[in-house]
Amino acid sequence: MDWGTNLWDQNDVIDKHTQAGLDLLERYIKFVKERTEIEQNYAKQLRNMTKKYSKRGSKEELECKFSNHASFQEILNELGDYAGQRELIAENMTANISDKLTKYLQDLKQERKTHLSDMKKAQQNLESSFKHLESIKKRFAKEWAEADKATQQADKLENDNNNSKIDVDKAKNHALARMRTAEECRNSYAAELQKYNKEQNSFYYTEIPLIFNKLQDMDERRIRQLAEGYCQFSHIEKNVLPIISKCLEGIAAAGTKIDEKKDSKLLIEQYKSGFERPADVEFEDYSQGVKPSNSESALNPLKGRKHKIFKKHKITQAEKHMVLFMFSMI
Repeated sequence: MDWGTNLWDQNDVIDKHTQAGLDLLERYIKFVKERTEIEQNYAKQLRNMTKKYSKRGSKEELECKFSNHASFQEILNELGDYAGQRELIAENMTANISDKLTKYLQDLKQERKTHLSDMKKAQQNLESSFKHLESIKKRFAKEWAEADKATQQADKLENDNNNSKIDVDKAKNHALARMRTAEECRNSYAAELQKYNKEQNSFYYTEIPLIFNKLQDMDERRIRQLAEGYCQFSHIEKNVLPIISKCLEGIAAAGTKIDEKKDSKLLIEQYKSGFERPADVEFEDYSQGVKPSNSESALNPLKGRKHKIFKKHKITQAEKHMVLFMFSMI
């Protein structure tokens, strides 16, 4: 079914419908742009967060071998890759939907404007022809009335015996002249009417259907492009899902790599001093003449060793607290 045949008298409906279609296309473009901004901001925030929580410090800290520390760094790396995929979604939506449909929208606006202009011009031509027909018709009506009046006047003079033959002949000639003029106007009106009817048939059966069918074709192309844009909205994200899934799998894998027993063993291997635990403190019986000990290390043998331990290894704050806790338990 086509608009030209079934909607030949619905010019206003077609005008409003095609405009509403362009408005919807423009709304969808704005919608995609807003979604793109959300993706860009999301990716930016993810990158800032990964940067914030990534390790910063000495070489020893950056090269920490504890599995729970290393896994967290792997999670941050995967999250950075994940942010890259969100950026890719934004870029593809801009290129394949927003930019493409924006250009297409401008082309459709110009095409619609051209079709509506052609329709308006055709209407104006038909209206102009109708006005010309009306003017010829009025002239014919006027001339026929004058000819009829002149004929009646001539007949009246002829039937009146008081009028001379010259006056009667003059009236008849005048009536005949008016009748010829009226007949010319009648022929002109008939020819113009035939011409107008031909133009009107062309307008309603050829020009308007052609223009309306072009508008229908334009609108259907718009709908197809919009439908493709709807599908692209989904496909663009689905295309990066395999990589996003790998990022998420990488995060899960980082969690499974953690080995708490291995981390405990590693701490022991790194910071075990090798010293024996201090022996029991002997009783010093001053009543038997034993002199008091002046060496503080004799009462606290570990105090002198702590300096060596911490000087030998430069450790992180968290590891330092762990070692101090171990010493406090001794």
